[in-house]
Amino acid sequence: MAATTGALGGFLARPMGYTGVWGWVTTVDAKRIGVLYLVTSLTFFLWGGVQALTIRTQLAQSGLTVVSPGLYNQLFTMHALTMIFLAIMPMSSAFFNFVIPLQIGARDVAFPRLNALSYWIYLFGGLLLSAGYLTGGAADTGWFAYAPITEKTFSPNKGMDFYVLGLLVLGISSMAAAFNFIVTILNMRAPGMTLMRMPVFCWMTLVTSFLLVTAFPVITVALIQLLFDRYLGAGFFISSRGGDPLLWQHLFWVFGHPEVYILILPAMGVVSEILPTFSRKPLFGYSVVVFSGIVIGFMGWSVWSHHMFTVGLGAVANAVFTVSTMLIAVPTGVKVFNWMATMWGGNISLKTPMLFAIGFIALFVIGGLSGVSHAVSPSDFQQQDTYYIVAHLHYVLFGGSIFGLFAGIYYWFPKMRGRLLGEGLGKVHFWLMFTGMNMTFGPQHWLGLDGMPRRIYTYPSNMGWDFWNLVSTLGAFMIGVSLLVFLYNVWRSFSHGEHAGADPWDARTLEWTMPSPPPLYNFARIPTVHGRDPFWDQKYATDRSGRTHRLPAGAQEHDGHVEDVQNIHIPDPSYFPIFVALGLALAALGIAFHLAISVVGVAIFLIAIYGWAFEPTVEPRAHH
Repeated sequence: MAATTGALGGFLARPMGYTGVWGWVTTVDAKRIGVLYLVTSLTFFLWGGVQALTIRTQLAQSGLTVVSPGLYNQLFTMHALTMIFLAIMPMSSAFFNFVIPLQIGARDVAFPRLNALSYWIYLFGGLLLSAGYLTGGAADTGWFAYAPITEKTFSPNKGMDFYVLGLLVLGISSMAAAFNFIVTILNMRAPGMTLMRMPVFCWMTLVTSFLLVTAFPVITVALIQLLFDRYLGAGFFISSRGGDPLLWQHLFWVFGHPEVYILILPAMGVVSEILPTFSRKPLFGYSVVVFSGIVIGFMGWSVWSHHMFTVGLGAVANAVFTVSTMLIAVPTGVKVFNWMATMWGGNISLKTPMLFAIGFIALFVIGGLSGVSHAVSPSDFQQQDTYYIVAHLHYVLFGGSIFGLFAGIYYWFPKMRGRLLGEGLGKVHFWLMFTGMNMTFGPQHWLGLDGMPRRIYTYPSNMGWDFWNLVSTLGAFMIGVSLLVFLYNVWRSFSHGEHAGADPWDARTLEWTMPSPPPLYNFARIPTVHGRDPFWDQKYATDRSGRTHRLPAGAQEHDGHVEDVQNIHIPDPSYFPIFVALGLALAALGIAFHLAISVVGVAIFLIAIYGWAFEPTVEPRAHH
């Protein structure tokens, strides 16, 4: 047994170092994994954008036949799934990976190999979810997949199978990452960093992680039931077999509404870091902002049935969820007022990250106000399944989450690459995207109030909807142009951008004490934290009159014990995570095609798990 283990370890556990493509495939460094998440999520974001532009081209005028009705159904379904599960969520994970260890003064996350595994499962799960396009048709039932149209009788192609299997695999990735960050944040903070000294982004990451580990089991149960319905004829959601179609809706939205806050809370955390930096003021009402995020996390579980006002739950249920939906606007509004108070009287610098953060606030408020109108069940009866809902959703998730995450990209790109993104191109990107966003989704409020249903392939020419649909389509293409500007900015700045230095923004938190990009081991000196803005406190002092002045470099404090970087232990690279993820994906793929593929997948999975379990422990060694 020992000989076998040694041979396996010697053959599998000694990948090459952090060089070339192989270095990226085998990396367990959270910073590199964060970059992988960011590049992959941006790629899926662009793919989701192509699907959106195709939808808007089809709807630019009445009676167009750019795509077939069947393909149109696949496009609007996969557009939503791509943006939610493959773009916004993993883009947030990119910042979790790169920023959180640096902000809390840690050298890495708690479980580096589990971290790598979560990325590779995400990648393979995303490919699995999208595979329907290559096998006769993707899922076409809407991202919420209401029963009974998801049954084999009504959705006989494999697209719906890939919906189920892809989301099940992606759920494993999300759960693994969430547990990792919960443990990291709670156990690996620098000395002196109490919970109420953590950056707000760390707090929002922690709340999001708890939502992930509690929400995904719910959708997992629903997906397994749907899988049994499709393959075993179980009938969980078929009333003629004793099932209940509304059971799916309850399970889906019990997951789906916490999912909304999983998407928005990280962006709120990003904005809460950027506003103080570019206002040159501490965050106003730090404790209130933190607790409002926690309250949002709790209350997110109490509002799911406002998605179901039209299914006949009864007056009492409708009234309860009307009240709870109105109440959840309170902690969200509290955040908005605290952000505004942070800027009030500040020395504001309108750099690109700040523009995107302010754009986030403005657009999210519009989406929130239209959301409150949905809270009133009689009003929702009229708005349900119209373009008014589409407008609200996109103001919250595009104007909200996407703008917040782009603010984060412009803010932390210098830390990732060591070079600044072009400021002029960044502002062109912002104004094109901001204008295009409002052109695209603003008119959809009016279209919805005028009765235009969502998810329709075309519309009659006599309904009066042509003009605003054309405006909406032009706005969508403006957003597309803005993304081309962004991509050019990234390409140009990657090698030719202005060198950033360690602290290009005169920022407040620990990640900016590091060189850009940071060394592999993050901190040669584990810092000791004395306040909520530890780096700012090192750089500035306040005199008796309340004025802030910068300390000379020699007078700045440098707490902590400097370790010999030659002896800092860094986990070795490993290719077990990618093979575990590959085996898992193949096992799921075989359910849709042939069990032989599943057998191969399970074999790869078990062998990789075995190798991982017996991977030799490497003694601390030099890392340059």
